[in-house]
Amino acid sequence: MAECVRKACPCLGALWQRIFSDKKPPPAAEGDAGGDGEVEVSSADDEPRTPITASDAVPEGGSMFRALWAFESRHQDELSFQEGDLFTVVNRSGDWWSARKIEKNGRVLETGIVPKNYLERAESLQMQQWYFGQMNRFESQGHLLGSENDDGAFLIRRSEKENIGYVLSVRSGSRVKHFKVLRAEGSLFFVEYNKKFSSLIDLVEHYCGNNMLNIGTLGKPCKRKKPTTTDLNHFTVDEWELPKEEFTLEEQLGTGYFAEVYRGRWKNHINVAIKIIKIRILGSNDALSLNHLEFQREVQMLKSLRHPHLISLFATCTVSKGSLLTFLRGSEGRSQDIGSLIDMGAQVADGMSYLEEKNSIHRDLAARNVLVGEDYMCKVADFGLARVIKEPFYITEDKKIPYKWSAPEAISHGKFSNKSDVWSFGVLLYEILTYGGVPYPAFTNQETYQQVTDGFRMPAPNNCSESLYKVMLSCWSADPSDRPSFHDLKVKLDSSSYEME
Repeated sequence: MAECVRKACPCLGALWQRIFSDKKPPPAAEGDAGGDGEVEVSSADDEPRTPITASDAVPEGGSMFRALWAFESRHQDELSFQEGDLFTVVNRSGDWWSARKIEKNGRVLETGIVPKNYLERAESLQMQQWYFGQMNRFESQGHLLGSENDDGAFLIRRSEKENIGYVLSVRSGSRVKHFKVLRAEGSLFFVEYNKKFSSLIDLVEHYCGNNMLNIGTLGKPCKRKKPTTTDLNHFTVDEWELPKEEFTLEEQLGTGYFAEVYRGRWKNHINVAIKIIKIRILGSNDALSLNHLEFQREVQMLKSLRHPHLISLFATCTVSKGSLLTFLRGSEGRSQDIGSLIDMGAQVADGMSYLEEKNSIHRDLAARNVLVGEDYMCKVADFGLARVIKEPFYITEDKKIPYKWSAPEAISHGKFSNKSDVWSFGVLLYEILTYGGVPYPAFTNQETYQQVTDGFRMPAPNNCSESLYKVMLSCWSADPSDRPSFHDLKVKLDSSSYEME
């Protein structure tokens, strides 16, 4: 039947090749296509032919995508679809794309809006069920250790770390082992030096039937966890006010001077974090006005920020594990190994690097202001004190300063910058490596400032390597210009030896 369809539909040759890239269609015979604007699909068992107008077929130059998960529409303009459905994309603007759902023969079924992170290019390597694209160690472990995966489940991913390339991650009991896929002579792939393959597909097929190192044969491809969309639905992308009746409050995640943060649900369907400003009556309207001003500033900043490791305004954010501080102090947090802890720090550095690029400062970076979700995804939150800066420094007389997390110049002169955020990040690393320990535990706020200005620095935590402690000390350099950038911090943490076993 496949050969008949190929011969009958020469205009769909490019589409067919994208879907079945390992098979080259034969050259089209002259006269196969009619001259009246229609082509016909014939079947091998002489069933009636179904005409398809040329306008209903996918253009040859269109890129093919397939659905990785099923999706149920939440708005009349959105498409519902099942895993494996095929699409061509009309408009790739933003996180919600306009797309045509198509049959394998190219016939357009319907057109609508779809979330882009549910789709994968339907070509060559991307078509393989076991290929997960770019992914860090934490994410791969979250997928592989899911209850739906058995021992031997595996995936291949492209590491987020520079100069690493492809990594084969395999479930082995209650752990995940990671093997770097090396390249020989620029083209051959191998995990064991004496066994080289011309493609990743050949490598996987070999180890599905033959033992690899000390883990035996590969089992079934890892089953993927369904992701969250980046917005409540496509309509809320530019809609910044929604009726409060659509939200329900659950337990409190954290509290601060101006606001409280709760876990909640939107339309009883989507997990969100809800921030509620406090109303303080102090004999005048000044405090109330300040609360609203701080809240409006935070809203304006969040409107412009989109990054996997920053909390987003009206974004679907799974905050199932609460704040990083609470998580670290709990049983699940205390079970994390040093590699997992460093990876959490790297995620925060990644989010802060994005803020750095946007000329924005946070001013209150601490474990209490980082939220932890599924697969230990960390998101920097609480932008109540954040600012967009036009100069290298932001100067304020505001006395609401978290002393034990603040750089000396921020305390003494109200001088904030990306470098003062880097100082706070060093303290956050201390919190992470001590599983939620209190910084400078023996000192009051004033004593902390005095000790730091006199040159005192916290000692290395018990499980902290010398190289990692040097990273922390570099964050606490007295001269702000001697502190590293968040980009450099992310690279240093990523280049640690904890990913490969």
